[in-house]
Formats: sequence, C-alpha cells, structure tokens
Amino acid sequence: MEKKLSSSESEALLKTLKERFEKNQNRHEGLEWDKVQVKLEANPEKLWSLNEMERTGGEPDVVHYDKTTDEYTFYDCAAESPKERRSLCYDRQALDARKENKPKNSVIDLATTMGISLLSEEQYRELQKLGKFDTKTSSWIETPAEIRKLGGAIFADFRYETVFVYHNGAESYYAARGFRGALKV
Repeated sequence: MEKKLSSSESEALLKTLKERFEKNQNRHEGLEWDKVQVKLEANPEKLWSLNEMERTGGEPDVVHYDKTTDEYTFYDCAAESPKERRSLCYDRQALDARKENKPKNSVIDLATTMGISLLSEEQYRELQKLGKFDTKTSSWIETPAEIRKLGGAIFADFRYETVFVYHNGAESYYAARGFRGALKV
C-alpha cells in the first residue's frame, strides 16, 4: 500500500491542520504555521500518517518544536481517546494469546501501520498540561519492557484533576480505551 495522499487529500488535511493550529495557539506558542506546512509538504509519508491520525479521530496538532533536530511533534489532541482506535488489546503477543473474543487488532500493530508511536507516560503528562483529555475514556501508553514481560500493559486517564497511570493485562480491551499517538516531522 502506497503511503501517499492525493493532492486534494493533502490540501484538505493541511486546511484542517491549519484551522486546528490557529484555534489552539496555547499548544504551540511562538510557532508559525507556514514553517510547519513547509515541513509537512516536504514529507508526504508523514502527511499520510497525520491523515491516518485524523481519519481515526485523533485530531492531531503540533505540541512541540525541537530546534536541535528541526522537528515538529504532533500529538493526538482529541478530547477523548480516538474513537476508531478503541477496543484494542496492547500488542500482537496479547492478541495471539486470546483464545476467544479477540479484538480486531492491537494498539502496537495499528500504530505501526499508521507510522506513529504511542505516547509515553511523560508525553501523556505533557499533553495534559495543554488541556483536559481522557476525562471519560482512557488511553494505552507505551509500556516499559519489564511490565510487558510480566503480561501487563499500562494506560492513563484524567480524573479528579489528576493524571492516573494504571495497569491491565495486555490482552484486555475496552470500548472506552484507545490510544494516542505521536509523530515527529
């Protein structure tokens, strides 16, 4: 599958991203959309990944610029965990271990297909400084290898004005739990 958008798809996505960028200045103070757009247009495969984030309900937006690497970072900024990325177990190993009632996919497989990475706990906490996210849902986050080796995976949410990070068996899945992604461009 070619990971490239048509010119009309690119144009529509750039319009959506620009509108979101302008509407949410608190997420990227001091950054200029024109510079972000030049970077996106030079990286069509990243634009495709952003479109996948958008298509699945993530509402991606710029949250950081790294002067050292000259990279912009986008996070899924939808108020709740992206709708089209819910009811997934953590990874392929967990999916294969389920004998019945298997979900349609795993978080890690879908993120890889989309060309994005899961938010780490640190990134999730950074996101929560930009607004209130996952007040009714939760999101799987990058799980340390030591926890995963023992069969677990971690997720986070925002309740009682606090970010909570908790655990589940990696094979579990819930209608109110999806995942948030990050993409560097």
